[in-house]
Parts: sequence; C-alpha cells; structure tokens
Amino acid sequence: MVVTLSYRKKPYPRNSDIAEAIKEVMSRNPLIHPGDFVDYVKRLLEEKGFYTGLVTGKRIWRIYERMVKRGEIVDFLDVVKE
Repeated sequence: MVVTLSYRKKPYPRNSDIAEAIKEVMSRNPLIHPGDFVDYVKRLLEEKGFYTGLVTGKRIWRIYERMVKRGEIVDFLDVVKE
C-alpha cells in the first residue's frame, strides 16, 4: 500500500492581494499603530493562505503609499508625506 501526500506550496501574494489585505486591516482596525501595521497585514495574508516569507515591510508601505496617492484609501496612519 502506497500513501502519497499531496503537498502544495502556498502562493506568493501579488500586489493586488497585499492591497486587499491593507484595506481589510484598515477596515477592521482604523486606529492601528503604524509600528504594528506590517505585522497585521502579514498575519492576514497568512490566514488567507499566502506565503509571506518574501513580503517585506518596504513593499507593504510602498503599496500603502501608492493607494493613498491614488485616492483608494484615506491615510488613517498619517504617514504619507506630500
């Protein structure tokens, strides 16, 4: 009897996946501290089944800044300079 385990790698999150996670984190907790923001976004991505080992804080902040400048979200964290 041969037992095979189906092992599937977790997918890497695309920028759009990170953007959706940012929106969800902001809607759940709009008063989050900027120091905790990256950890919350990564944790949410992991809950959704993504591999976050290569997701950096710099990437998350870059996507956040782009979303604020495009008007997709409001800068609740007050970190984007104009």
